Amino acid sequence: MNSSLIGKIEKARRYAEERDSRISFEGFSVRIRGDNTGHSVGYRDGEFSCDCSFFPSWGTCSHVMALERILDGMLPDVSQRPAAKDPAQQGFSL
Repeated sequence: MNSSLIGKIEKARRYAEERDSRISFEGFSVRIRGDNTGHSVGYRDGEFSCDCSFFPSWGTCSHVMALERILDGMLPDVSQRPAAKDPAQQGFSL
């Protein structure tokens, strides 16, 4: 194998091992296949978005929560993001 490629593989391994100090997500988009239809979920500048009908009212949804679980520990702390809207403010009682 080419020595240049070996060096790149070793560097990639080191970057992956040091991901907490080397890698931060700035933005991405994914497609989640829901039970009824697919949804586009985005992440930009520390905030999620989703094109499902639930997200605009609550500021979160099952699609976003699924990604938060998948990416646990790889994104900034959820507590730093704006909180989901309070159900009481939406006219709902728990």
